[in-house]
Amino acid sequence: MHQLEKVLLLPDTMQTVGIIGLGYVGLPTAIGFHDAGFTVWGVDISQRTVDMVKRGENPTGDPDVDDIIPAPGAENWHITTSTAEAVPHCDVVLVTVPTPVTDDLKPDLTYVASAGRAVFESIPKGSNTIVVLESTVYPGVTAQTWLPIIDELGLEIGKDLEIAYCPERFNPGDPAHGVRQVARVIGCSNQEVGAKLVDLYSKLTTEDVRYVGKLEVAEAAKVIENVQRDINIALVNELARIFPALDVDVEDVLSAAATKWNFHRYTPGVGVGGHCIPVDPYYMIQRAADVGVPAELITAARAVNRSMPNHVSGVISDLLWKAGVSSDDARVLLLGWSYKAEVGDPRETPAEPLAEALMEKGIKVSAWDPHLDGGFSEGVEVITDIDQASGHDIAILVTAHKACVDLDWNGLCERMRNSVIYDGRRVLDLEALKLQGWTTHAVGRPSN
Repeated sequence: MHQLEKVLLLPDTMQTVGIIGLGYVGLPTAIGFHDAGFTVWGVDISQRTVDMVKRGENPTGDPDVDDIIPAPGAENWHITTSTAEAVPHCDVVLVTVPTPVTDDLKPDLTYVASAGRAVFESIPKGSNTIVVLESTVYPGVTAQTWLPIIDELGLEIGKDLEIAYCPERFNPGDPAHGVRQVARVIGCSNQEVGAKLVDLYSKLTTEDVRYVGKLEVAEAAKVIENVQRDINIALVNELARIFPALDVDVEDVLSAAATKWNFHRYTPGVGVGGHCIPVDPYYMIQRAADVGVPAELITAARAVNRSMPNHVSGVISDLLWKAGVSSDDARVLLLGWSYKAEVGDPRETPAEPLAEALMEKGIKVSAWDPHLDGGFSEGVEVITDIDQASGHDIAILVTAHKACVDLDWNGLCERMRNSVIYDGRRVLDLEALKLQGWTTHAVGRPSN
């Protein structure tokens, strides 16, 4: 059994930071520490990612990273595929690997385990290197996953290494909430280590950094942040199904309710995407099941949001029928494919299940996304030039990229076979589009 006791050999200052995983979390974090004056060792198992970062190119799809990657040969900037090469140089190592779910919606901790093992195998004996997990997990994962590996390797907490948890929180595509502008929380059973990490992260961000106690507190804080958002979004998505049946526009209802000071305004959509909201609730659901407590509200909210693309596909089928178009002859154009506006990342996008639900009905699906070169579902016709898109029966705004919202609607209208628009994000000026000849519909809006 490990006793996370008083630090014996913790360095007074930490000058060199290692980042394991150079994805949409790890790369901005590495850049942030480098900008703050630290020596940085960045590690990724992808040779493509490492080569791009070494050239000063952005492999993540987040446009905010495009112009901030250190130039080739930059001082104190080391990028490699070798954990064994990087870790011995580091005072603290941050693990920022993915924590997805499996096909059966169970937490997949293989990246956390494999990255941890690679780091622990590379730690010099007696160095007391601090290893911090930043990936989103459920309470208990850091200790449950890493301590058995540490035991197996014969390492000693408090002498060879320390472990801690500090969840990432920044928002890709949102420069106001980057790694240097968000508050952070530190979980660690050793309070002295926690204080050292508060000092470290305080040099990274201008916002509050605080020690919150044991690992599980910080782990739980991160996962419920996104669980709460999933529940709130599920409420408005459910209302977006109910109110149109009552001949009421959900947006009118939400705007009216928002006149009260304590009403929190959310907007319905075709579905919830990204690496956090569609994934993190399953981590909490699993942990609740492990301890025999039902997570009924969390489970119900996840079911509502997960079903939205299928719901929208049903609405689209009805609109095609009203337009006199049979499913086997229909052509639908998806405007945007990535999970979030201004981000070129297709992972966990609701566009994928929406396209698949439409194609299962025999409907032909095209998609245009100015931020993506690939990542589209098989069977989807990829439109590379929106000015050449023609012959479609319905255009669906899936991702509110500025290029999608501000496109030449009049020109597209003229090239449509049936000029029907469905606003899946409630951001379009539907009255203006109607004047241009569009038949307008939107999520949560009565179809008549």
